[in-house]
Amino acid sequence: MIHDFSNTNSIFSTFIAELRDAEIQKDPMRFRRNLERISEIMAYEVSKKLPFESREVQTPLGISKTELISEQPVLATILRAGLGMHLGLLNYFDRAESAFVSAYRKHSSAEKFDIHVEYMASPKLDNRILILSDPMLATGSSMALVYKAILQQGIPKRVIVVSAIATPTALEHIQKTLPPNTEYYIGVIDEELTAESYIVPGLGDAGDLAYGVKV
Repeated sequence: MIHDFSNTNSIFSTFIAELRDAEIQKDPMRFRRNLERISEIMAYEVSKKLPFESREVQTPLGISKTELISEQPVLATILRAGLGMHLGLLNYFDRAESAFVSAYRKHSSAEKFDIHVEYMASPKLDNRILILSDPMLATGSSMALVYKAILQQGIPKRVIVVSAIATPTALEHIQKTLPPNTEYYIGVIDEELTAESYIVPGLGDAGDLAYGVKV
């Protein structure tokens, strides 16, 4: 199931607009904070679908009965661009364990590249709820390969993908690769993908904008 946040008017669209705005992008702290803010909103929405159980909480004046999340997810992200979104998710799922995977494009030409995965640190994933975050899903190849790599740590019982901007091409690709019951929380879906596999209008290179231009 795909949850497209652009289908509903909310403050979320303001944060997406600021992420895209070339002038606002000149402030990397603002860019990182906007990634964090959209992830916090997504975390709230994701939380509605997590398992809950009744608990009693002792207040200074009595007992309060409430419903609390009964199972913390594992938060996985793709280095380095995913760190901003990861922090936003971790702000809400503050007791969650984390997984980190590096993935990058190795170009053989302007239009041809392979995705390489070189580093992974993850807890055991067997029978866990896994939330995978990446700001940009252009072709979906990175997400598909990262998911395949992370399965070395076990088979999650449920997978949730969180992304700021995706293309139909990417969503089609990863829906064929990830489990059929995977849920997708997407900020906005951009239709155009260039020959060099960049999203249009997109926002540029999220990693460079957040952490500086790589060499």
